[in-house]
Amino acid sequence: MQKETDKFNVLRKINSNPNISQRELASELNFSLGKINYCLKSLKNKGLVKIKNFRKNENKMRYAYILTTKGIAQKTKITINFMKRKIQEYDELKAEIEKSNKKT
Repeated sequence: MQKETDKFNVLRKINSNPNISQRELASELNFSLGKINYCLKSLKNKGLVKIKNFRKNENKMRYAYILTTKGIAQKTKITINFMKRKIQEYDELKAEIEKSNKKT
């Protein structure tokens, strides 16, 4: 479940700022630079993200991370699954509280 959350957070950040650097991503998500690099490579290999460098930019190490159609669909799927889990947790807690209130 944590991997899904990490993947969602990376996809969400990239979607909101395609020009974000790996260092900025790592900082904002509280990940190590190595973990971000690993996540981005994994997302690229799965076809969820395209990585393009700015050839005309003086800083040749600067990249743009673009969600593919598949990446957008995956982000949506993860969001829906997250919401389903939270609704289920809410229903379980509500039932537990109601059960506890009946005992008292």
